[in-house]
Amino acid sequence: MILVTGGAGFIGSCLIAGLEARQAGPVVVCDILGNTEKWRNLARHELADFIPPHSLLDYVRKNGKNLDVIFHMGASSSTTEVDADLIIESNFKLSLELWNLCL
Repeated sequence: MILVTGGAGFIGSCLIAGLEARQAGPVVVCDILGNTEKWRNLARHELADFIPPHSLLDYVRKNGKNLDVIFHMGASSSTTEVDADLIIESNFKLSLELWNLCL
């Protein structure tokens, strides 16, 4: 099984399309859709599961043995974001905790 964080974004959804074309295995996406149109990037893909970022670490703890690879591209990518604590929490700390789980 393959986990793609940030899979609903443009690059993530293109990665998922490539994985599907190669029949790489079931794909799980971790992302936030909110009130955006990002869901359209996933509409044509067959997903094994969809999880929100606040559940990512628990999901990996419970399903880690079934994961073959994690493509971690999820981040707060707004260039106008002014909440530095949000950036540190979602981009740095979450990535570090995910890395430590993968070790």
